[in-house]
Amino acid sequence: MSKSKPTHPHVTQEQAEDAVRVLLEWAGENPQREGLLDTPKRVAKAYRDWFSGYQIDPREYLARTFEEVAGYDEMIVLRDIEYESHCEHHMAPIIGKVHVGYLPDGKVVGISKLARVVDAYARRFQVQEKMTAQIAQCIQDVLQPRGVAVVVEGAHECMTTRGVHKRGVSMVTSKMLGEFREDVRTRTEFLRFIEANGKR
Repeated sequence: MSKSKPTHPHVTQEQAEDAVRVLLEWAGENPQREGLLDTPKRVAKAYRDWFSGYQIDPREYLARTFEEVAGYDEMIVLRDIEYESHCEHHMAPIIGKVHVGYLPDGKVVGISKLARVVDAYARRFQVQEKMTAQIAQCIQDVLQPRGVAVVVEGAHECMTTRGVHKRGVSMVTSKMLGEFREDVRTRTEFLRFIEANGKR
């Protein structure tokens, strides 16, 4: 998979590690104590993983399609795609699931590519509403299907570990395009498909 751009050229690994040391000290810790000596390096490495989506163009995942589908033109649904993201307001984790559906118009894509599109957008600082729209629009723009539906569920640690401290709360967002937006029967069928035993 090709990368869309390199790591930010104006910030070095050493600068990133220094920033972590500053935060540790600001929090009241001693960055020089034994248990924290390697923490800045570990955090910088973790950030490269958590935010690797900035180095990826999700559209490239959908470039290879298949047209030998024997005329199949019914709904394709991939549900329960697990993701981890980070809230851009507090840099706290968002953990949840994404459900994707589309109505092919002569071509389909490998299902693992849909999961990779989700990961590419999730591994960035995000607002759940924006991520939902980005995933749907990417699939619509590249595959040009008759419609796309995306539902995202997320537990936001910025709400559970700080502020109101409300656990067990999940946020649900959706984006419907094409026939999923225009036809209530199509939308209802998709929502029925992503249910687990009638419950979520």
